Amino acid sequence: MQKARLLLSVCSRAWSSVRMVSSGMVRRDPHANKVALVTASTDGIGLAIARRLAQDGAHVVVSSRKQQNVDRAVAALQEEGLSVTGTVCHVGKAEDRERLVATALNLHGGIDILIANAAASPFFGNLMDATEEVWDKILDINVKATFLLIKAVVPEMEKRGGGSVVIVSSIGAYSPFPGLAPYNVSKTALLGLNKNLAAELAPRNIRVNCLAPGLIKTSFSHMLWTGKEREESVKETLQIRRIGKPEDCAGIVSFLCSEDASYITGETVVVAGGTPSRL
Repeated sequence: MQKARLLLSVCSRAWSSVRMVSSGMVRRDPHANKVALVTASTDGIGLAIARRLAQDGAHVVVSSRKQQNVDRAVAALQEEGLSVTGTVCHVGKAEDRERLVATALNLHGGIDILIANAAASPFFGNLMDATEEVWDKILDINVKATFLLIKAVVPEMEKRGGGSVVIVSSIGAYSPFPGLAPYNVSKTALLGLNKNLAAELAPRNIRVNCLAPGLIKTSFSHMLWTGKEREESVKETLQIRRIGKPEDCAGIVSFLCSEDASYITGETVVVAGGTPSRL
């Protein structure tokens, strides 16, 4: 049954391409034959990004800390006829980062795109109540591991003649979310990491940019929008009167990794529905 659904999906996409060609609308895959790694990509924003990159022609390696999440995401995306594989990766563990990179190399021979999306936020409360352990975990996962994964990928991108990195930060770097101060600070640090890496890696033909999502409807952010009254209150603060969807971020990331963005590096794109408070 699964093979039948996969075949139907592939045929559907092929027929769609035939119709576009016959009507003069030739589909352009901006990431054809590129290899993309996307961390924390079995749900929410990461999954939407993985799907969009694959739809735009890339071979995508998804990852998550749990095998069952990887299996579920890979199966769902493959049923859509997309070139997707996956592996378990806790970005805070060196052996998992090495396995993620090795998976891409073994299956596809190289890496062209890295989306650093993994983050942790184990604390909610007043900043002065945050413990040293909280700070260690958040900065280790959100900042240090992001850098170390990029460091591991850069030599492989150089072998391909260059590449593109997108670091997922947050609107919290500009307009802090209440109760999430250590998380907000870590996301602010990523803006600096983005600027420094972009300058250092430009001579290697590797572009580095940042995405700063606003409030997006995901399981990660549910505490900030769950409940009719709270959701309506949040909408009132946005110029676009709705809470974002993961797909609102995916197209921007695909663009930043494409040749259409070849003159863009060191920038942060805010996707936040017109959140008014900015630094």
